[in-house]
Amino acid sequence: MKRIFHLSPAAAALLTSLGGAALADDAPPAPVAATAHLSDDGERARLAFDLSAQVAGRARELVDPDRIVLDIPEVDFRLPPTVGRVVAPKTDALVKAFRFGLFGPGKSRVIIDLARPACVAKVDSRRLLHDKDAWRLTLELKACSAQAFAAAAQDHVAPPVAAEPAPQPQEAKPGAPTIVLDPGHGGIDGGAYGLDGAVEKTLVFAFADALRAKLEASGRYRVVMTRTDDQYVSLEDRVAKARAANAALFVSIHADTLKEAAGVAGATVYTCSDKASDAVAARIAERENDADRQAGEEHKAADPGVADILFDLKRRETRAYGRRFSHGLVAKLNEAGALNRNPERSAGFVVLKAPDFPSVLVELGYLSNAHDVANLKSADWRDKTTEAVKGAIDGFFAAEPGSLAAGAPKPTP
Repeated sequence: MKRIFHLSPAAAALLTSLGGAALADDAPPAPVAATAHLSDDGERARLAFDLSAQVAGRARELVDPDRIVLDIPEVDFRLPPTVGRVVAPKTDALVKAFRFGLFGPGKSRVIIDLARPACVAKVDSRRLLHDKDAWRLTLELKACSAQAFAAAAQDHVAPPVAAEPAPQPQEAKPGAPTIVLDPGHGGIDGGAYGLDGAVEKTLVFAFADALRAKLEASGRYRVVMTRTDDQYVSLEDRVAKARAANAALFVSIHADTLKEAAGVAGATVYTCSDKASDAVAARIAERENDADRQAGEEHKAADPGVADILFDLKRRETRAYGRRFSHGLVAKLNEAGALNRNPERSAGFVVLKAPDFPSVLVELGYLSNAHDVANLKSADWRDKTTEAVKGAIDGFFAAEPGSLAAGAPKPTP
């Protein structure tokens, strides 16, 4: 089985013009990948990207689930993010799917989801014979036993290290509360994929950026985004950025998918709790909390004693404020006509567990529902719904003038 994935000439030309305009004058452009090749005969598989410059990579095996991670310098992937979603119609294929994207400043990552155990055979980069300005980066896999795969993955396990101290809070304008907007997923982590080519990371970023613009235009808030482009940011780093910004409110923005129930639609607002409010909330929290592992992130071990003490001291007051904001947000979203039938839920989301500031996670809708996908892609719906979220934020801070902006919330639990 061999497949080739590429952009049409018109789409490639458009991306070239857009990409060129976005580059800083003094920043060298990242190598471009506009074509991917996959061959898989069940015993050996090769995934190759044709690039505009030579790129070296390092590949490794990861378990639970079994996958191959290829880390490379930053590459401008000019391929649809859905291109590798389903690539293994044969029952004996090694590769089930693959994905790619930015993983951090100057870094990209390719992840191959395996259908059967396969170990890295080689990573190769060489110039194409027919084009002296083109290079092919190839990752070759070979079938191996489950035991051999587990042993290879174990060789890559790094010992846990102590968490680095969070950066010092940035100085905000006097009296202006800092709102941290957290568009979910990004880069190598696309999040949920849905109907009509909908990709969670793209839709939630567009929503968060539109909300940011409205909040900043009001002159009442300082706004910080946990990511400002299509880049992977770990869950820990999202929380660290909010702490560094001295957040008064943290709003994480997502979109879910539920393929077995396409009729389910509408927005849901989640707050943090030790026990999930229902099975759906538990499932969504598990999926969102698994984003780092799916992206191949190796977590750093924090000091549990210190973390527990800080959490116990502040979590009651910040959770109370989080629930208060959730009530107001649900009311505003209801006015905009964008709610799920069970719009207020709770679960143990990693990004909501910080005791320093109130926080909520908003699932804007379901990418498995055609009406929700149409809404999420609609500029009119985005304008109306971001206005509703802004109204909830305005109401939240107006109810307790100064207390949250000063960073000293003291609600009644």
